[in-house]
Amino acid sequence: MSRKNIITGTLILTCANLITKCMGFFYRVFMSNAIGAEGMGLYQLILPLYMLAWSITSSGFTTTISHLAAQEYIRGQNGNIGRIVKQAVCLSLCASAAVSCVLFFGADSIALSMLRDRRAAFSLRLLALAVPFMAASSCFRGFFLGIQETLVPAFSQVLEQTVRILTIYFLAGIFVPRGLSYACGAAVCGILFGELLSCGFTVWNYFHYKRKHKFIRKPTLSSPAVLAMILSTALPLSASRIAGSLLSTVENLLIPRQLQLHGQNTVQALSTYGELTGMAMPLVLLPSACLMAASVSLVPEISEACAVKQDTRISKTVSATFLFTSVIGFGAAALFAVFPHEICYIVYDRAALGQVLFPLAFLCPLLYAQTTLHGLLNGLGEQLFLFRNNILSSCISIICCLLFSFSFLISDIAARMIPVLRTRRKRRAGLPSLA
Repeated sequence: MSRKNIITGTLILTCANLITKCMGFFYRVFMSNAIGAEGMGLYQLILPLYMLAWSITSSGFTTTISHLAAQEYIRGQNGNIGRIVKQAVCLSLCASAAVSCVLFFGADSIALSMLRDRRAAFSLRLLALAVPFMAASSCFRGFFLGIQETLVPAFSQVLEQTVRILTIYFLAGIFVPRGLSYACGAAVCGILFGELLSCGFTVWNYFHYKRKHKFIRKPTLSSPAVLAMILSTALPLSASRIAGSLLSTVENLLIPRQLQLHGQNTVQALSTYGELTGMAMPLVLLPSACLMAASVSLVPEISEACAVKQDTRISKTVSATFLFTSVIGFGAAALFAVFPHEICYIVYDRAALGQVLFPLAFLCPLLYAQTTLHGLLNGLGEQLFLFRNNILSSCISIICCLLFSFSFLISDIAARMIPVLRTRRKRRAGLPSLA
């Protein structure tokens, strides 16, 4: 793969991420103004379960297919790519069927026992219908990312976000007056229709690409061999994100309860939680759109370089990644630290929210570094390390939440330094050993 193709692919994904993040960000502004901080808090309670469903059914397969497809593509084994995608889709759909059944039929129990708010049950049932489409779409996106055809996954992202916003826009007037439960339901309907159309778009393009480029060559890898390859990569990735999502869910449930222990009532605690996770954090994460694109492009790039043992190429990619991430991270940190109240006033018309944004600004360098370094480490085959790191970081966060003092700063700084140190140590030890 040429450096020109890498840059082009990253730029395409960056543009798509910037568009979708901006669209999603202004959607959150719209929702916060429509349903208030309490409504945003209820919506944020549901999101960890959405991320958990994504972790189980989708997260590991996108990176796995991208990694394996890149290796087979540079070797000219197109037949193997088709077999990899087929088996990955079957596995992800089986996982999604199980998750959907649990969410749909157990919605009332989950809402009462886990979320402690029965108003979430309606949204959970709608979310269950979206899971299979999300799972299938992730597999086909991984295929296009692996062969560096980034236009399809980029456009599917924009399409998905557009459908979400349009759905919420048209349903908000009907659902919001009926209560917070239906307001959250409108948002989840957006997720459902967005995943449905995005899945249809990627599936159609996959079969069109196969016919156009004659991906009909007989596979050289047997089905058991392909299955073993998929599971050896997907299971650590999925386990890492599942564990992270579970522990993050526990952390997110602890925050409102800790706020209540410190003198706030239920409404105040949910409002504060909504301000933190639904308003301040989206602002902090907005500049990372370009870094997320770079992280996605790094997986096939590093995988290809490892497959043909181009160690110099890997080293240069690591150096460029550190430099690019540092510029974006420290620049964003300076902006949010110097003008927190002004930014919150312009965006939310809430200058007081700046006191929540200010401490989060100091997380930007490490937060953004983790995004790109995960792409590097996945391409280098460090899935088991990432699994252990996610568990450790989440445990630190939970302990800090129980203690409550400086929970976000302490946990995130400690946890996000680990991938940085790991990458630097591996680089000094010699990158060839990472393949």
